[in-house]
Amino acid sequence: MLRAPLTPRRVLVVDDSKAQRKVLSLSLMRWGYQVMEAGTGEEALEMCRRTDFDIVLSDWVMPGISGLDFCKAFRALPHERYGYFILLTSKSEKGEVALGLDVGADDFLTKPVNADELHARLRAGERILGMHRELMEKNRLIGSTLGELQKLYDSLDRDLIEARKLQQTLARDRHRDFGRGTASILLRPSGHVGGDLVGFFEISARRVALYSVDVSGHGVASAMMTARLAGLLSGASPDQNIALTGGVEGARDAWPPEMVAARFNRMMLEDMQVEQYFTMAYAEVDLETGRVQLVQAGHPHPMVIRAAGGVEQIGHGGLPIGLLPNVAFERIEARLHPGDRLFLVSDGVTECPALDGGEFGSEGLERFLRRNADTEAQALLEALVWELNGHTGGADFPDDVSGVLFHYRG
Repeated sequence: MLRAPLTPRRVLVVDDSKAQRKVLSLSLMRWGYQVMEAGTGEEALEMCRRTDFDIVLSDWVMPGISGLDFCKAFRALPHERYGYFILLTSKSEKGEVALGLDVGADDFLTKPVNADELHARLRAGERILGMHRELMEKNRLIGSTLGELQKLYDSLDRDLIEARKLQQTLARDRHRDFGRGTASILLRPSGHVGGDLVGFFEISARRVALYSVDVSGHGVASAMMTARLAGLLSGASPDQNIALTGGVEGARDAWPPEMVAARFNRMMLEDMQVEQYFTMAYAEVDLETGRVQLVQAGHPHPMVIRAAGGVEQIGHGGLPIGLLPNVAFERIEARLHPGDRLFLVSDGVTECPALDGGEFGSEGLERFLRRNADTEAQALLEALVWELNGHTGGADFPDDVSGVLFHYRG
């Protein structure tokens, strides 16, 4: 039901006949409207520049500016509120009516004006003005709400930018020389913060650990999980590192890779009890012998790039960590010879989509590594990013792109 306006509607009556104006004005005031009069279109237009009228009743045929031209000029005025415009005319041809509607008239009344018909047309105009008022109020509320949401978004965006800076510090060392080998990492989150984690740490003077982790999902929850996992794989805090254990006379030692995966699996299911899971490739390299022991837990196949240019996939897949209890993870062994490289990557590389929907795939990665077998480690990682960018046609990566590349000198 249309609510009555809190204040009387302002109505402007425009007619070059003073008698006609008075007849209309008396009826309008009797119905509760606030009425003003104008004898010409020029006078009416000047009044409309100073006052917002809710309803205008204007004769069509007047000396000077006609009612049609006045209507067009009225619509061009910068008013915030909508004005309901009724043309008073003796014209009834369809073409004339269409012309009036085209310049902005809302309704027509045939002269001489019938009071009952005028009252009915005004009630119709009231309904239109009421709906317009409600629409304006809803738009104002929507605008206010959007403004508040924008403030929240800007605040969240600033927090996520800071979070990304902090997350980047989880992989502080992008390159490290261990004497008989070097390790380099690639980490490109697809959004502000990501769920990938890559890195390395020293077990002892002759043993190095490498890891590539991909937490399920995206966003803040995944980023918080990677931060937790980074602390559990930190070489700077060996007492908190889940892979390390004390050896003889306190010498640093490490659990075998399959035990590291099993410990993580038990922690996720029994201690953390979260909905997330993660995939991982974790490898231990003996710097003296080149012996590699690794575990592949649902992660893409590790790649061995031979010094002669060949590329080999190793591993058998395995289950992700945090899905099922009592999973037996398999230890995989390989050997690196001087000049060989071991590459652990996330599925953001192998599942990177092309414009036609095809994935980069393990085969695409193999082809890339063969072409770039002689490229220096950090340059190779940058070249991989360019290769993936070309594969997507320049589109943003839908998933984090990460990897750790170990070059064995022997």
